[in-house]
Amino acid sequence: MNKEKGEHAAPLGSAKSGRLEFVRGAANVTLHVGSGMEDLYRARFDGPVPDVGAEGGAVTVKYTWTLHPFDWRRRGADIALNAQVPWRITVRGGGVSRLDADLGGLRLDSFEVEGGASRVELTLPDPSGAVPIRIDGGASNVTVRRPEGVAARVDVGGGASKLALDGQRLGAIGGETRLESPGYAGATDRYEIIITGGANNVAVGTR
Repeated sequence: MNKEKGEHAAPLGSAKSGRLEFVRGAANVTLHVGSGMEDLYRARFDGPVPDVGAEGGAVTVKYTWTLHPFDWRRRGADIALNAQVPWRITVRGGGVSRLDADLGGLRLDSFEVEGGASRVELTLPDPSGAVPIRIDGGASNVTVRRPEGVAARVDVGGGASKLALDGQRLGAIGGETRLESPGYAGATDRYEIIITGGANNVAVGTR
């Protein structure tokens, strides 16, 4: 694909699993499943193009951030993932802002953010086993949707304001908080949602 125009891809090859890692944070990102795609992934970047590498099923995206306060507005990414292999998705080194991830139809092994998350829409697939969704550094304006009937637990450390799991809703609370959907303890396939650093306006529901 044309890397000069911000288009990247890598063949699936013999990869048995996939890992997508943003190593210096991310902003304005759309993630979804590529329909009928033969590549491991396909990506299109707007604005300054990050360094992108792929090896053995691992895809790394490394942005070079400037000191300009509006630099993030010039960047955007649309990334399609191959649903034939399970994926781990990680954001490190600066957190994520404005992420729309529709992962329905994917096999998701884990989703992890370091550095906080803001303005995130995350649509989850059917889980296989206990799947961790972890946000370290706080979460603000985050919506998580899972399939109907899938059990979930939300653990928040550092206090919370406007936290919801299905019909359970909490206003402002301090300290550690835990909410569980009915049948969570006995469910084999479920989501474990962990947020450290506090949560503001976080909702976990079904799609």
